[in-house]
Amino acid sequence: MTDYSPLLSSIPGIIHGFGDKNALLPLPLQPYRATLANKKQVHGTRIVDIDQPVQYCGEADGFFTRQPGILIAVLTADCLPVIFSRKDGSAVGAVHAGWRGLLDGILEEMAQRINQEDSTENWVVSIGAAAGACCYEVNEELVTHFKQLLPYPAETISPTHRHLDLAAIAQHKLNGLGFAAVDQAGTCTICTPNSNPELPQRFKYTSYRRNSHRRKQDPSHPSIKGRNQHSGIVITG
Repeated sequence: MTDYSPLLSSIPGIIHGFGDKNALLPLPLQPYRATLANKKQVHGTRIVDIDQPVQYCGEADGFFTRQPGILIAVLTADCLPVIFSRKDGSAVGAVHAGWRGLLDGILEEMAQRINQEDSTENWVVSIGAAAGACCYEVNEELVTHFKQLLPYPAETISPTHRHLDLAAIAQHKLNGLGFAAVDQAGTCTICTPNSNPELPQRFKYTSYRRNSHRRKQDPSHPSIKGRNQHSGIVITG
């Protein structure tokens, strides 16, 4: 089943959802597909204001709008989809945040954009499914880099040896940036099984890392190109 945020679900006038293998774009968002921005995600920190449907954005990994009827969405396969909404539903945003984006400050960039004319105290945030600390093994140098740069307890950054907890890092950042509330609406993209017996998929989510491991074992295994999850939000009026 598609993931939804309890925080975002309580806000009037918006529709949101986090994609999975069953619905790469959640069903409630599909009527707005044609409004999606033309963009290229590059693991950067650029935030773009969306003012019109099908807006050309170039390279960008964060999106903000106050315009009703325009779907704001990001593509992910193991990185974090992070969705933002003002508590009254009058403005929304979305960010694609992998480990590079977290280190380089994309969440801080979104907070700065909000604070230009508002306050993060008026906003809530939901973190979707991503590679979890259970499975996201990286090299020791990267873990050390995170620990050196971020003022969080070591067990928050890396609860087990050489593993990163991207969602916990994001939650700490968002709390520190003054958002009113933050929740987590997904589980690990690498290992979460499909719980619907009527569907053929073994796993709930598309995972770049799981796919690359399988392709190393079997080069004929198909890639995930074109099968990333869309997670997004739209103001309905």
